[in-house]
Amino acid sequence: MTTAPQPAIQPIPQSISDKTFALSKRLFVYKPGLFAFNLLMWTMVHASPALLTLAISGVFRELEAADKLRLAGTSTSGNIEPLIAAAWVAVGWFAFVRVSRFGIFYGAFRAWIELWYTLDALVRRNMLGYLLTARRARRLPDTPAESVTRFRDDVDDVAGYTEVWVDGWGILAFSIIAIALMAQIDPLITALVCAPLLLMVLFVQRLSPIIRSYRRRMREATGRVTDFIGETFGAVSAVKLAAREGQMVSHLVKLGEVRRSAALRDVLLTELIRGVNTNMVNIAVGLVLLLGANKIRGGALDVADFVLFIGLLPRLTGSMGFFGDAIARHRRTGVSYDRMNRLLQDAPRDQTVQHHPVYLHADPPEVAPLPAAGTAEAQPLEELRVDGLTALHPSGMGLRDASFSVRRGEFVVVTGRIGSGKTTLLRALLGLIPTDSGTVSWNGQPVEDPASFLVPPRSAYTAQIPNLFSDSLRENVLSGSAPDRLSRAVRLAVLEPDVQQLGSGLETPVGARGVKLSGGQVQRAAVARMLARDADLLVFDDVSSALDARTEAVLWDGLFAETDATCLVVSHRRAALTRADRILLLEGGRITDEGTLAELLERSAEMRALWAEDGGEG
Repeated sequence: MTTAPQPAIQPIPQSISDKTFALSKRLFVYKPGLFAFNLLMWTMVHASPALLTLAISGVFRELEAADKLRLAGTSTSGNIEPLIAAAWVAVGWFAFVRVSRFGIFYGAFRAWIELWYTLDALVRRNMLGYLLTARRARRLPDTPAESVTRFRDDVDDVAGYTEVWVDGWGILAFSIIAIALMAQIDPLITALVCAPLLLMVLFVQRLSPIIRSYRRRMREATGRVTDFIGETFGAVSAVKLAAREGQMVSHLVKLGEVRRSAALRDVLLTELIRGVNTNMVNIAVGLVLLLGANKIRGGALDVADFVLFIGLLPRLTGSMGFFGDAIARHRRTGVSYDRMNRLLQDAPRDQTVQHHPVYLHADPPEVAPLPAAGTAEAQPLEELRVDGLTALHPSGMGLRDASFSVRRGEFVVVTGRIGSGKTTLLRALLGLIPTDSGTVSWNGQPVEDPASFLVPPRSAYTAQIPNLFSDSLRENVLSGSAPDRLSRAVRLAVLEPDVQQLGSGLETPVGARGVKLSGGQVQRAAVARMLARDADLLVFDDVSSALDARTEAVLWDGLFAETDATCLVVSHRRAALTRADRILLLEGGRITDEGTLAELLERSAEMRALWAEDGGEG
């Protein structure tokens, strides 16, 4: 099937932010029992202060009643003792609620941590799963370092937004109870207290576009800093060789200053909102004191009612501030959904919140092994055919109209000068980059999506600059393959002598990106990893670049002696060219000739020049 041109990455529409709640609701119902338990526990935590305030007010009410009897000269043990007993009951109720609240808070906190980490894990699992398994070729819209900030900060924002809904119902319940109690005592004071708080909510609503803008700029600036740091650590040798340490530090300082400025704006806006909320508490308390003092003197407001007002007011104003902050967090969460969807590009809008198992308290189940090469399930290779494959870079360079075939058991070498399109050919064939046109067929059947089809056990690939994980050499080679394939893969990759010299053998940690190994060892470890896949088609992208001629010759000899693998190899070395069944000669992004080494040396001046440039190695 013809691979359609890939459209340019489009920005996620602003309307995605309008669906923040719809997306978050999918997270809420992922663990409905756990979410409901959090709601219940935190509702009790946030609503219980109303009971505490009522208990305190009750103590003053009973004591005030007893004091009135005493002042009136009508107090007797018969009418005073019940009031004192009632006051002690209120004190006991206060102590019971207070102690119970500590216990409830402990359980609620543990439940919240469980929910937070579960949702964090789910969103990250969905993002990583899509990036690894999505159909069609794709490039990350940003650098890996910038992508890390989306996995870290944006996911935390999305999971943390759940806190608004977990806390919100309890705070809302407290607010309703508090306003109802206060309105019963004095509707005018209650209205005067609540009015500025409601205005605060409207104020935050008006600031929403600025909140979104500042948060997006801060995250983008953070991404640029982490991106630069990642690239710098990956090119330390190049920086030292060019003596550009000072310039690198200077550029990092500039990026840091931009980030500091963006973060400062974001933090200042957040603190402004919180500061206004806090001052509203003081203003409201002041209003109660001014209005309540006169009413107490006039007898319209007793001490118990005043205590109830003062006890409820700070938390009520804090509750109003919470709802103002909740609106701001809603906007910031919309920004995080925007950024995560941009990273996933063409993923469904709800990809980040789809329901899949996560394993926080137990190991995940064993992954089913890949079907062995040559089985019916794996569709054993008879012929791979490419017709009219075109993959152009934005510069206009790349691969144009490439057509060729690879039959089972063949050793096909792709050769050409630097920049002729060799690596582009392999990556386009395997679906690792978008293509503009062309078809790929496996045993005569069109391959709809090479990126998901040409994987083990059908095909395995070693890049020109392979990546290793920060784990042991054993785990890097196996990468989930059956352990019984390890020794054979290590031997065929000519890695055995190196393993014997390493301090811990195959258990040796390779470090980040294989930093503890030499270039040749990294290359051969990647070849061993590919051979452990036991795939029908082996694709090598210039593995000779980090190998000496003797090691490369041993590699090909061992591979031919012990396997009947089909190989597609990019190389300019004579060790590979002399063993090739056919050679594809690339010039300027096009296959200009094809044939055996003898045929090409006879009729192609370009091939003769490449042969002479190799200098007789191998």
